[in-house]
Amino acid sequence: MLSNVFRNYIMFFFKNAMIKKTKLIDLMGLRCPIPVLKIAKKIREIRKGDIIKVKVDDPKAENDINELNKQINITIIKKIKHNDFMLFEIEKN
Repeated sequence: MLSNVFRNYIMFFFKNAMIKKTKLIDLMGLRCPIPVLKIAKKIREIRKGDIIKVKVDDPKAENDINELNKQINITIIKKIKHNDFMLFEIEKN
């Protein structure tokens, strides 16, 4: 039988454990400044450590996302360029 102190510690630990969530945002067809505004809004909604994956085809989005990275507390984990779109993996710090 677990003591109450140990049981409370286990409950606290699992309740506060960092579980990263990943959200996908499809911003295909949207043009500047809408993609970066939607990314900034989603960053405000998620928790620290969570990740958003962004699919975008606006040619200005890469520069806009890099500028957003300088202004708010995010890390661009991955950037993949395809012929007609880009994928970004962004983590909230």
